[in-house]
Parts: sequence; structure tokens; C-alpha cells
Amino acid sequence: MKVALFGQTHQEHVLEYVLELLDELRTVDAGVSIEKDFYEFLSETGALGRHHTFTQEKGLDSSFDMFVSFGGDGTILRAITFVRDLGIPVVGVNTGRLGFLSTFKKEEVRQVVREFVAGEYRLVDRSLVQLEADFPIPEFGDMNFALNEITVSRKDTTSMITVETHLNDEYLTSYWADGLIVATPTGSTGYSLSCGGPVITPTAQSLVITPIAPHNLNARPLVISDDTVIRLKVSGREEHHLVSLDSRIATLENEREITIKKAGFTVKMIEYVSESFLKTIRNKLLWGQDRRN
Repeated sequence: MKVALFGQTHQEHVLEYVLELLDELRTVDAGVSIEKDFYEFLSETGALGRHHTFTQEKGLDSSFDMFVSFGGDGTILRAITFVRDLGIPVVGVNTGRLGFLSTFKKEEVRQVVREFVAGEYRLVDRSLVQLEADFPIPEFGDMNFALNEITVSRKDTTSMITVETHLNDEYLTSYWADGLIVATPTGSTGYSLSCGGPVITPTAQSLVITPIAPHNLNARPLVISDDTVIRLKVSGREEHHLVSLDSRIATLENEREITIKKAGFTVKMIEYVSESFLKTIRNKLLWGQDRRN
């Protein structure tokens, strides 16, 4: 069994849970590799032994059985840039606050190993979206994909932007808004949800287009098939706008067209029998906990 570990380098309290996981992994004689920066951060305490490390460029391959992310949902989104299309199953240990992706409680970190070894889990394929353009975007390079969403938004101005939108070469509309979100089912519980978008189950074959603070109040989120090719072109008072892929961001010139579509690979998320998407949204969104009932 081979396991990769990753986490943020600013959460000092995470060490005790990493040590617990490592102790449990030793009981099954697992091989462990830790992301280089995370390893150096943890090693400063002197409590961590010697381990193999990996970076975005090398150290990971499809032979790994599990990729464990310590942090919140943002950490999971960063983890995806390491896993890419390798097919390594990913699980998140939540050391933050709200978490729809990083759902395993840190206090139960040993169960990550025990339930995996016992086969008490299933793998859920999460779709991604990718960005294409006929001009280079150095900030993204070959990591032109996102697990949650791709967003265009205004830059250097308080004025709204216009986002001309085509679906499969057919004109849809021009959104007059602060921006536009194209979210996957996974991302439907993120930025899109906060802008009024619907919750979509992870395995649904769909995308949702959600305007950000639209000027036209009849502009509503739109759920579309995930095989739809989306073309966007931004115009506005300023010369540039922002494009973000999850937490990664770039500045683009206005009037430059970009294409968004479903990526050619998926990310495998580990869903344990003790957890589920429906259980997560009940707990995180407090469904069914109205005190009036």
C-alpha cells in the first residue's frame, strides 16, 4: 500500500493528526510519501522521521493507492494539481471549518486507513472543467483544469462587465454582471451556491452557469449537460478582466474569447461507508434542523 500526504504549511495543529495517521499506516506496512513543502514544514518540529517526498513535477505515479489531504476544501483543490490525471484516489481530512470535499473528521483520522483496508468505501468519479484559448495563459500552463469552477470576473473597476455567452456555437445571452461562474457538480456547493446556484449531486452529468450579482434580475443560474462547449467573451470599461480556475487566477485582455468544456479525465474521490454526499449536505447546510419542526 502506497500513500501520499499533502497539507497547508500554516496549520501547526495538523502535526498531531499527521502523526496519528503515520502511526496507523505503519500497522499495515504502508509506504508513505509527503509533499516536499509540507514535509519541510512538519519537520521543523523534530517529531517527524525521514520520508520520501514528492512535488508537482515528480514523485507521484499511478501506483499510489491513496492521496490524503489535510486541510479544508481549498487544500483539496490544491491537491488536485498534484494528482492531475494519475487516477490516485483522494480523501480529505478536515482540519479547517466548512468542508464539502474534505469531510473526514481530524479526530477520526485513523479510520481513514482502517476503513480503506477493510474495503468500506467506494470511489466516486468527480468531473472537472478545462479552459482553452487560442493564446497562451502562462499563469495556468498545462494545469488548465478546475475541480470546482472556472470564473470570469471584473478587475480594477467597480463597473459591471458584459459576458457574451455561447453554448455549442449557439448564442445564449450577454450577462451584465460582476462575473460568471461555470461550475461542476462538485463546485455547485462552492462559489456558485453562494451566488444562488443549485446544489447538484456529484455524479450528475451536468454543469451550472451562475451569474455573479447580475444587473438583470431575471438572469438565473442555468443547468446544462456537461458535454456542452461554452464560449465566453468579456467586454467592459476596463481593458482587462480576471479568470480563475479554482484558486488559481490570471488576468486576460477583454474581447479575447475563451472556451470551457468538460475535462478529458476525472478525479477519484474516496467516499467511505460512514460518510456520504447527502449526509454531508445535511450536516453542512443544516437541512432538517429547523427548530420549528
